[in-house]
Amino acid sequence: MRERLTRSGDVELWTQAIGDAGSPALLLNAGDCQSSMDWPEPLVHRLAEAGHLVIRYDYRDTGRSTHRDFAAAPYNFDDLARDAVAVLDGWEVDRAHALGFGMGSAVTQLLALDHRDRLTAMTLLGSCAMDVDFFGNWERALTGEPTLDGLPTPKRWFIELAFNPSDISEIDFYRRLSGDELPFDETELRQRLARARAHAVAEEPVEEHPHGSIRQDWTTRAGDLAGITTPALVIEAPLDPIHPPPHARHLAEVLPDARLVTIPGMGHYLGTAIHQPLTDAVTAHTLANQEARR
Repeated sequence: MRERLTRSGDVELWTQAIGDAGSPALLLNAGDCQSSMDWPEPLVHRLAEAGHLVIRYDYRDTGRSTHRDFAAAPYNFDDLARDAVAVLDGWEVDRAHALGFGMGSAVTQLLALDHRDRLTAMTLLGSCAMDVDFFGNWERALTGEPTLDGLPTPKRWFIELAFNPSDISEIDFYRRLSGDELPFDETELRQRLARARAHAVAEEPVEEHPHGSIRQDWTTRAGDLAGITTPALVIEAPLDPIHPPPHARHLAEVLPDARLVTIPGMGHYLGTAIHQPLTDAVTAHTLANQEARR
């Protein structure tokens, strides 16, 4: 494993590469409010052993990247996409495959829209399409108002707990995100959370993370989705409480070159039980598109 700091404008981003430098690069864009350590260590190493140079990084205001007061130095998802490009530049990677989870899938879609020359292929997991009024649907989940597009809102229990995190323990919250069909590896989760705390800036108040303040209306880019040329793999998680089915299917349908794969029993959680099927799906997609590019 190799580490380095990469500059993006006036911030520094902590980055790490795992795997053979000669293998195709796979950029990991993490979920909301999370540093690079939210990617489970066993999954990261599976992806590297499957033939990738895995690159993960701390978003600004997470982990060991630059931390600043959000009100004094605001940013949006477009800035996060530019940060991802800076990470590739820092590792001298011209083109990469990208795997985005949750918020990281939104960042990945923006990469495909505005920096398509840097992507060979992308995998989108735990996300909705950029023609969905995601933030507005949080409010609709509480009021019962129907969505504008006919797609489901996040589950009400998730919204209530997101606004009142003290109502449930951290472990139990992840347990609920995982769903009730697959085994829940509490030991792995505790190890992951401990790694994230050890990696973070001392006394970082995770519950006050500024990413929660970003409210970019990405639906303005809805008309651009049909012009995306990056081959996409969309992973459907049937028990995802944040983007319930058929959000993944809708995302695959609005992208011109996309394939949908379902991982049975999966929720909005990167648990041990899905590491191998996720690695297999991602690897098949990256290898096929690597050969196609050659």
